[in-house]
Amino acid sequence: MKPFSTNVAMFKYCLTLLIVVFTCTVTYSQTAFSNNPDSAVFLTKDIDVFWKAFDLFKKDTTVNPFGSAYLDIGSAGVKGFTPGRIKSAENLFLVVRKRRSDYEKVRATTLQMKEKEKQCRSAFYALKYWYPPAQYPPVYFVIGAYNSGGTFNEQGLFIGAEKQTDVSNIPFIVAHELIHFQQKNWMENPTLLQQSIIEGSADFLGELISGATTNKIAIDYGNKNEEKLCREFVTRIDSTNYIDWLYGVSGKDNHPNDLGYWMGYKITQQYFVKAADKKEAVREILDIKDYKAFLTRSGYLKEYLK
Repeated sequence: MKPFSTNVAMFKYCLTLLIVVFTCTVTYSQTAFSNNPDSAVFLTKDIDVFWKAFDLFKKDTTVNPFGSAYLDIGSAGVKGFTPGRIKSAENLFLVVRKRRSDYEKVRATTLQMKEKEKQCRSAFYALKYWYPPAQYPPVYFVIGAYNSGGTFNEQGLFIGAEKQTDVSNIPFIVAHELIHFQQKNWMENPTLLQQSIIEGSADFLGELISGATTNKIAIDYGNKNEEKLCREFVTRIDSTNYIDWLYGVSGKDNHPNDLGYWMGYKITQQYFVKAADKKEAVREILDIKDYKAFLTRSGYLKEYLK
């Protein structure tokens, strides 16, 4: 056994090394992608690879080709979209067998997505104007298991092509995910207020840079029923139960899905409108640390929180 002093010295050395490694890792994750919109890569080749596997499936529906002919040879986009979404070759095989006709209906649409790169890149340039430090990761268009239209992680943006029935919406979906990529201060188990602002601000800023948002049903319903929804929302802002507001409805009434997006949009919109310096407002929206303070500064829901 080494003397105690030696062990302490070794501990301090290891601790210092860990701090250096951690700092370098964080720095790398924050600077891994360029802040030049021209640097962003739009990758659609996984769509073509999927359809080749799909055609193999049609020739013999008892054999699963989606491992060796798709997941195993797919890009980093397929690898990034697999956990929690595609899940596995076996899961994708089961979903394709069950929803074969749905996949066939969107085949032509998925093959048109590469045509939207120019419009997507225009949104990237718009973000550069509003938020100069923005980073532009790869955008991967992949085909999944009909459970996600889009997401992101530290490696890039992922668009679930099979969920997109209207190719004209692609720039708006990409813009939404691009805003998520810029957002800071992510947390575990966010409240309904926090998650609604996270999603709604991505819709608002995504619309600012691309010209539209895809949540038209929720927006139309929300605007027509604003007072009723505001009264309901303030009773649940601290809840972590999102039902009837985000990602699912109970069916208790005619609520459309994802009204939390609309609520977060309205809060963010009012914050932005009130701001004297709009670019500074964008920076603040992307770096919210206290969501209740943000709500208060926006002024939205003020009369319902008394």
